[in-house]
Amino acid sequence: MTSTHAQGKNIEPLEIDDIMSPGVIDAQISPRGTLEMLSQWEVERLRNIEDSKLYELFRRCALAVLNCDDSTDDASEVYARYADFSIEISQRARGIKLILKNAPACAFVDGVIMNGVRDHLFAVLRDIVFMSGDPYALADRGLTPQTDALGHPTTAASDSRPAANLVFNMLRNARLLRPRAMPKLVVCWGGHSISRDEYLYCKSVGYQLGLRGLDICTGCGPGAMKGPMKGATIGHAKQRNRDGRYIGISEPSIIAAESPNPIVNQLVIMPDIEKRLEAFVRVGHGIIVFPGGVGTLEEILFILGTLMDPANKDLVIPLIFTSGASSKGYFQGIDAFLVQTLGEQVRQYYTIIEDEPKAVAIAMREGMSQVTANRRKGRDAYYYNWTLHIPAEMKRHFKVSHESMSALSLSQQLPASELAINLRRAFSGIVAGNVKDFGVQMIRNHGPFKLQGDAEILAAMDVLLQGFVADGRMKLGGKAYNPCYEIGL
Repeated sequence: MTSTHAQGKNIEPLEIDDIMSPGVIDAQISPRGTLEMLSQWEVERLRNIEDSKLYELFRRCALAVLNCDDSTDDASEVYARYADFSIEISQRARGIKLILKNAPACAFVDGVIMNGVRDHLFAVLRDIVFMSGDPYALADRGLTPQTDALGHPTTAASDSRPAANLVFNMLRNARLLRPRAMPKLVVCWGGHSISRDEYLYCKSVGYQLGLRGLDICTGCGPGAMKGPMKGATIGHAKQRNRDGRYIGISEPSIIAAESPNPIVNQLVIMPDIEKRLEAFVRVGHGIIVFPGGVGTLEEILFILGTLMDPANKDLVIPLIFTSGASSKGYFQGIDAFLVQTLGEQVRQYYTIIEDEPKAVAIAMREGMSQVTANRRKGRDAYYYNWTLHIPAEMKRHFKVSHESMSALSLSQQLPASELAINLRRAFSGIVAGNVKDFGVQMIRNHGPFKLQGDAEILAAMDVLLQGFVADGRMKLGGKAYNPCYEIGL
C-alpha cells in the first residue's frame, strides 16, 4: 500500500508494506526538509553506523520517537515490548530511506506516518550520526572514533573543531540558530510526572507567553515540557503567528523515558545531560521553572551554579519559578533547600511567582527587553549566548556509578558555586537511577546509590526527596517508587 500526503509544495510518498498487527507496522520512510540532499560519501557514512556500536543507540532513540503516545518512563519496558523492532538505512541514488520493521503503530494515522514523527525520526538520525563523527562526543559516551594508521580521527568534522564548540555546532547543524531573530525564546523546565492541575497551569502560562509572541523550548517530553508548548500554540494561533517555535532538546539516555511530544517542531539530541543543559542556556533568553522532581532540581542547580560564577555578574538571564494553586508552596520548599545549601545570596538570581500565569508572561516579556539591551551592550549574539561562562566542572561529563556517587563532596566548606556542581551531579545520578536504562540496570544489579556528606546538606536533601516521593514526582502514572538512593545521615 502506498499513500501520498503534502505539506506546502512538498509531496512525498510513504510506502507501508504491511500492517503486522494492531500494535506494529512495517514501513519505508523518506526524509523531508533534512537529509534530503546527500553526497555518496555522506550516505555511506550513514549506512556505516549499522556496523558500529552506535547502531543500537540509534535504534533505541528511533523507537522512542516512534513510540510517541506511550505513558511509561521505564525505558527497559519499552525496549522489551518492541524487542523485534529494527531500522535499516537504505541507499538510493539521490539519498536514503529508512526501512522500519515492527514499528509502533501509534506513530501512524491511517497507515501514514505523522509528519512531526517523521521529522523527529530524521532529527535522531542526523544527531546520532553527527555525534559519530565527533571524537569529543564519542569520548563522552565511552566510544572510540575511527582513526587512521597514525591514530588520528578520520572524520573531517574532527580535524579542527575544539570541544568547546560542540554544542554550537550541533545546534547550528539542527538549524536552531537564527541570526536575525530578536530575543524571545523561553526555556521551560519542570517535571514529566505532574498532576493534571499542574499540567493545566503550565499550559495556561504557555498560552500567555504565546499571546505575547514568545517561543518555547523544553526538554520535549510530557508533563511540564508539553504543557507550555500546547498553551503557546493557542496563543500563537490567536495572534495569527504562523512562525511559532517549539524546540525540544533531549539526550540519548533520557529520550526513551521522555519521548518527544508531537508539538515539538525542532528537535535536537545532545550527546549527554551536560551538553543538553548547556544548549538550553546558550540558545534560550529566559527560563521558567515549573514544579518537578530530581531532574528539575538538576536543571535549577545547573543555572544557579553558572549564574553564581563571578564571571557572569554582568549578564542578564531572567529566571522565574512558578506554580499553580494546587502546588502552592512547592517553590518555598525549593527556596528553603537552596538557601540551606548555597546561602542567602542565591535568592538574587530568581523570582517566585505563584498562581499568576499572566504576571509570569509579563515579567518574562519585560525580561526579554533587558536581555536585548544586555546583549547589545556586551556585543553578544542574540541567537547564542557566547559570553555566558559555564564553569568547566559544570560542563564536564559526570559518569554515574556507585563509586562516583559516593565520592561526591557535599560539604559546606566548598564555595557555593562548587557545591552547586556536586549537588547537580547527585541529582543527576538519581535521575539516572530512576529513568535512564543504564542507571536502572545499575540499581537492579548493585542496589541503591549511597550519598555522603555534611549532615546539614544531607538532611536538607532528604526532606526535599521525601517530599518528591510523597507527591509522586519520581515516576509517571503514580507508580510505586522504590528509591534508587540512600542518604548517609
